[in-house]
Amino acid sequence: MNVKPLADRVLIEPAEAETVTAGGIIIPDSAKEKPLKGKVIAVGHGTKDEEMVVKPGDCVLYGKYAGTEIEVENGKLLIMRQSDILAIIE
Repeated sequence: MNVKPLADRVLIEPAEAETVTAGGIIIPDSAKEKPLKGKVIAVGHGTKDEEMVVKPGDCVLYGKYAGTEIEVENGKLLIMRQSDILAIIE
């Protein structure tokens, strides 16, 4: 399935949640925090009021409850507005 975002939407592949802490403790699935960073997979064309700043390949930070999770053949992705992205990690 090929997903192409429209307008000011961005498609993001969330980073994997950490399964082991620095001390070597294994974290069960029920206690894992939702990751707050990911990699931009695709972007829309923007709107007349908002130019697209992020581009595919950017690593970004986003809000805890930002976006809508969608299921594709190779895993789960998030689709959200560019304004839900907090920062680009360089």
